Amino acid sequence: MKKHIVLTAPSADDATPDGPVDVTLEGGPAHLPRSLRVEPGEAASGRLKIASGAGYEHFERVPDGDAGAWVFRWIMRTTIAE
Repeated sequence: MKKHIVLTAPSADDATPDGPVDVTLEGGPAHLPRSLRVEPGEAASGRLKIASGAGYEHFERVPDGDAGAWVFRWIMRTTIAE
């Protein structure tokens, strides 16, 4: 099953790195990887939306994580409308 990140608008108040960043995922389905490499604008938005089966897994950045760490915690699953 192919997994991809769906782009969301970056936050204007978050510093964005120049190149891809490694993010850590907490929670969510066991079949998802625990770490991903994503474009900086995707990570800076504070939310990731990962396609999984017939839906999406949603993750939100953990506030006040370790300095320099990009940690996202699972918050919900949505299904694709038919």
